Amino acid sequence: MVVPSMIDLHSHVLPGIDDGPDTVERSVMLARAAVAAGIRTMVATPHVSARCRNDADTIARLVDQVNWRLRAEEIELEILPGAEIAITHLPNIEPYELARLGLGGGSWLLVEPPFALIAPDLENRLLDLTRAGRNVVLAHPERCPALQRDRQIVRNLVDAGVLMSVTAGSLVGRFGGEVKRYAAELAREELIHNVTSDAHDSLRRPPGMAEELDRAGLAQMTDWLTCAVPGAILNGGEIPPRPESSRGGVNQRLRAWRQRL
Repeated sequence: MVVPSMIDLHSHVLPGIDDGPDTVERSVMLARAAVAAGIRTMVATPHVSARCRNDADTIARLVDQVNWRLRAEEIELEILPGAEIAITHLPNIEPYELARLGLGGGSWLLVEPPFALIAPDLENRLLDLTRAGRNVVLAHPERCPALQRDRQIVRNLVDAGVLMSVTAGSLVGRFGGEVKRYAAELAREELIHNVTSDAHDSLRRPPGMAEELDRAGLAQMTDWLTCAVPGAILNGGEIPPRPESSRGGVNQRLRAWRQRL
C-alpha cells in the first residue's frame, strides 16, 4: 500500500553530518526510495547532540545542496530543514539557535529522549520546554527504555501538549518485540500523533511509512498520521482532531494484531 504525498517529519537524509548518508549520492538514493514509498516532503532532522554538534547554518546549507541535486535529477521530493535534538544537549543551545532548529523552520522542535533505562529529568525537561512556550514533538518514545518502564510519563506529556512521533519500523518489529508491543500499546491508547520513517539510508534503514501502518492494522490512520498532523506542524496550524470514524476499525485491527504477537 502506497499513499501519495506523505510528509516524513524525521529523516537523516543530509550527507556527512551524522549517522545518515556519507555522500550526496547516497542521499539521492535515499530520496529515490522515499518517492517510491509515497513520500513527497521530507524533513531533514540530523542529530544535534554532544556527539553531533550540528547547527542551523550547516543544516540549511546541506538542505539547499541536496534539493539542488534532486531538482537536477528530476526527483519529486522536497527536503526541509529541521533537527533531532538530544534532550541532554538542550541546555547547551542558545535560545536563538534553538528557534532556528524547528521542523521545517517552524515552531515545533523534534526532541530525542535518551536510550536509557532511567532518565529522572526526562519528564520535567520536556514540561519545562512547553512552559517556555516551545512546541514539542517527542521522537520514537516507544524506543526509550525509561518510557517503557514508566508508561505514565507519556500520558502526562500528551496531556501537556507534547506530540508523540513513532517510528514506522517499530510497528512491525524492526527494533525488537518489546518496542513493537509498546508501540501497539501507544496506538491502542491513542497516544500516537505522527508516524515517521527515521530513515538513515536506502537499504538498512529505508524510508517507508504506509506499508508499515497497513501491516500494523493502522491503515485507516495513515492520512492523519502522515499528512494531516505533519502538515499542521509544518504550516503552524492547529493539530487536527483524531478521526472519529476510524477509531472502531483501528481498535478492532489492533486487537487482532495483538493476538498475533
